[in-house]
Amino acid sequence: MQTESASSPEKQLFDLTNKVAIITGASKGIGEDIARLYARFGAKVVVSSRKQDACDALASDIRAQGGDATGIAAHVGDMEQLKQLVDKTIEVYGGIDILVNNAASNPVFGPALDCDGGAFDKIMQANVKAPFELSKLVYPSMKARGGGSVIMMSSIAGHTPDPGLGIYSVSKASLNMLTKVLAKEWGPDGIRVNAICPGLIKTKFSQALWQNDQILSHFTDRLPIARMGTTDEVSPLALFLASSASSYCTGSLFYVDGGTVI
Repeated sequence: MQTESASSPEKQLFDLTNKVAIITGASKGIGEDIARLYARFGAKVVVSSRKQDACDALASDIRAQGGDATGIAAHVGDMEQLKQLVDKTIEVYGGIDILVNNAASNPVFGPALDCDGGAFDKIMQANVKAPFELSKLVYPSMKARGGGSVIMMSSIAGHTPDPGLGIYSVSKASLNMLTKVLAKEWGPDGIRVNAICPGLIKTKFSQALWQNDQILSHFTDRLPIARMGTTDEVSPLALFLASSASSYCTGSLFYVDGGTVI
């Protein structure tokens, strides 16, 4: 992997040279693709997920390809670990410019009636509270550096609930509103906050939806682009939102869904 040249004005729009980015849930799937793409465009990337060995493996591979990456494990459900993630990032790189709140949880697939209080709390903790708390933790550094970009990884489920994803949908709808609230409050500090809302993307996280042909057809048969998406069809939007190319975008929800919400 070679860092992209910023020789042309067009490439300069997407240049992340010397920008420091934290990406949660980054050891696989969409998060991994974002980490690799950010490094290609010059960012210093902090790869974070629950397991240190998984973080180290991806960070090592990014470095082997010419990028700059560090692995820092953190469980997003643990406030102390989130603090350590931010503190260690600042210790290594001096500050934070970009945060991608990508980690999420959905321990149940079925009717909302079958979701007990423990599962509800786990979903809301990972999908709403953790992005809220981590965004607050990076805020002082971003403000001190003159601004930054916070990117929430939401879902089309936050727009229209699908069978089996009821409480997950509630959490993503909440995350969408959190995006707008923080965008409005933090705009004067130069901090932009936006959300990416993927449709059905082929990842391990969404495996319960696409490994069953009948369920997969339920999602894809109604799409203008009649197939599921791939992670590398999401990561370029994360690059746009992290870069100066999106300097007038904040508080927006960006759909990458093959036309699901039409």
